[in-house]
Amino acid sequence: MVLMFVAPSKYFIPAAYFATSVMFVAAWRLGALSGRFKPSVRSIALGLAAAVLLYFIFFAGNAGITALHPFGVSQSNEGTIYALIASPSNPAWVQVGVLAFDAVGYEAFFRGYLQNGPLARTGRFAPFSSALVDAAIHVTTLNPLWVVTTFIADSVWGVDNRFAKELSSNVVSHFVWDVLIFLLFPIR
Repeated sequence: MVLMFVAPSKYFIPAAYFATSVMFVAAWRLGALSGRFKPSVRSIALGLAAAVLLYFIFFAGNAGITALHPFGVSQSNEGTIYALIASPSNPAWVQVGVLAFDAVGYEAFFRGYLQNGPLARTGRFAPFSSALVDAAIHVTTLNPLWVVTTFIADSVWGVDNRFAKELSSNVVSHFVWDVLIFLLFPIR
């Protein structure tokens, strides 16, 4: 996973496809996906609601960062995130594809395996424990905004996972949020 962030930016897309595929395969091989995908109207609706809620959390957070510049963080810190995924040099199908792999790979590994596996012993803190692990990995981006936003997004998806008790809600939420924030309605 660190490969995505330390490789030169021109290799981000292939590294993202590779890393998210490895996350999915690892979660599957560790048995974390067995019986975890049970799509229902309720789980899809919960996922869509979580995606919209998360988008508005980020919208409000952006307004706060714009007004307050906490710890010297500004909107310019988010530019690297958008440049890697939603670059005009990446065709739309590549952008949507990498976001789909991102949603499936991350949710399979962080919610399917970590949160419901080794971190489950942290009880009600499991969603936040898993979010902390992912945020720690994002430290390699050297972008404090990316680390914090990763923790926030993963916490929401972790809580969603506790309520939905299956992964299709998380995958829908993650994918819809990614498409909203990176492609349809970027917050800048």
